[in-house]
Formats: sequence, structure tokens, C-alpha cells
Amino acid sequence: MTEQSKIPLPGKGKSLFERAENLFGLGGFTAPPVPQGLAEPAAKRASRKGLSAAAEPKSATVVAPPPVEAKPQVFEAPAAEIEPEPIRFAGLHHPIDRARLAEQGLIQPDGKVTTLLEEFRIVKRQLLLAARAARQGGAPAQRVLVCSPLPGEGKTFCAANLALAIAAEKDSEVLLVDADFAKPSILSTLGLPGGRGLMDALADPTIHIEDCVITTDVPGLFVLPAGNHSNSDSEYLASSRTPELLDRLTQGAPNRIVIFDSPPALAATPVAELAKHVGQALVVVRADVTGQSSLEDALSLLSSCPDIKLLLNATHFSPSGRRFGTYYGYGE
Repeated sequence: MTEQSKIPLPGKGKSLFERAENLFGLGGFTAPPVPQGLAEPAAKRASRKGLSAAAEPKSATVVAPPPVEAKPQVFEAPAAEIEPEPIRFAGLHHPIDRARLAEQGLIQPDGKVTTLLEEFRIVKRQLLLAARAARQGGAPAQRVLVCSPLPGEGKTFCAANLALAIAAEKDSEVLLVDADFAKPSILSTLGLPGGRGLMDALADPTIHIEDCVITTDVPGLFVLPAGNHSNSDSEYLASSRTPELLDRLTQGAPNRIVIFDSPPALAATPVAELAKHVGQALVVVRADVTGQSSLEDALSLLSSCPDIKLLLNATHFSPSGRRFGTYYGYGE
């Protein structure tokens, strides 16, 4: 009987991976050799190259910056606002004709208390209170425009009496300006001589407006004439020089009131221009004369003025029956 023995298996005693390598020849799939050292990053190589080009100091010495002297801080106070120099009126000195005032029925300076004086005391008090309340609005608060819708309604009469009443104030003074350039009448009303005035200063930059003001013998009362008539009155008033000149009339004098006796609103155009530069407008209407439509048209021309008041002139009726002059023993 033939002897049978076990067929030897190849790779007996070897692991499964070793036998697979012998059968399939996996020797070519071995991992590549790992290098001994890795290349340095480019940034590091560049820094090393720079260090090698420069000479390295033998020892690192830290040099301290020189000490800085501590300087005391100086805080400058804000510059105080320089108040403008007060404008002094250095023009002509002339007395007011008292007899002429009496002829026209105007208030007599230092005269007796009359109904007329008491009535204008009421009017001036309202204007002064409004001017003080609006003082933060600047120089225009010190200016009052007196006008009427049409001629013959008593605007000059009221402007002159109002100026005489304000001049009697103990802490105020008044400048009466004749702004009726076509038909000026303030000088003749007060008995004052003619001379250069507002229109001359507007037309000629070399003329100082304060030099045109007339100082009267009534304490606290000054007068500025209208000046020479021009065919460009409204154009001069609309120029940029007008606010500059008007500001000089009250510069450094917060208690000075400027009253403009203007032409009738519906008869001449300067009224609308003057209304832009005043804080108050007093429109004189004559009882039984001024019509409603005329008054409405005049008010529309004065719309640029922030405060418009009406003054009823030539009335003999009082709803309350008050007669101030009779209280003091005097009547009109």
C-alpha cells in the first residue's frame, strides 16, 4: 500500500502577510523611505538669510531713550468777547424850538402833565416793554418804525411825541430818524436846521452816520435828518450797507431806542425795506379817515416786521371814559 503523507503547504510557519507576499509579489509596494530632516519654511529661511548677511552684535545692549522733561500744561482761557466801542454822537448841537412845539400841539419837554402826555406814556411803555423782551434778538429790537397807510394820518405827529416821551425816561435815550426821504418834516417840526443825514451816509461810504446826528438840548433826545433826496432811496435801503449803518446807531448803547418816521406805506416803497430792519412797527390810523382796505394793504407791506401794533389817532372817544389830564388839573 502506497504510503501517503501530507502535502506540504507553501510558506508553512509564516504569517498571512508573508505568504501573500510570496504568492503575489507585493515587495514593490513598500512605503518610501522617510527623510532624516524636513526642509525649513520659506519665511524662516529668509530670516536666517538676513541674519547671516548682517553682522550679529556680540551682546544685545538696550539703549534707554533720554528722559523727557515734564512740562506743565498751560490751559488758555477762552478769549473774552470784545464789546464794541460805544458810538458817540458828535454832530451838531442845536436847541429845539419850544414855541414851535406848542404851535403844533406837541408834548412840551419838562412841561405840565396833559392828556396827550399821559396817552403817549401808555404807548411808549408798551414799546419799551416789547423792546426789552426781544433784546436777545439784537439791535433790531431797539428800532421802531412809525408809519401810516396814507398821507395826512398823523404819523409824524405821533413819531415826534413818542420820541419826546421816551426822552423823559431816566434810563433810556432816543434817536428820532427822519426816514421820509421824499418829504422830510422832522426838522421843521422840531425847529432844527438842515444837514447831512441817513441817505447821505448810505450813498457815501466816507460819511460816518454818527457825525450826521443832531444833539438837542432835550436830555436823551437825538435827531438824524433824512439827508439829500435821491432817486434811488429804496435801492440804497436794500443794499448791504444799510444794516451796518443801522447797527452803528445803537452800538454800545443797549438803552437807546431808534424811531423811524417813515413815508406812508402805500405812497412810497422805502417802508417795506425799513420794515426788514426793525423789531416793531407802529401803524398810525386816523379815526374816521383810514379805510379797512388801505390798512390791510399797509399791513401786508410790513409783513417782514415781527411785531406790528396799531395806534388810533385823532379820536375823542374812550370806552372807559378816562381823561388823564383832568386828574392833575389840566386838560386839553
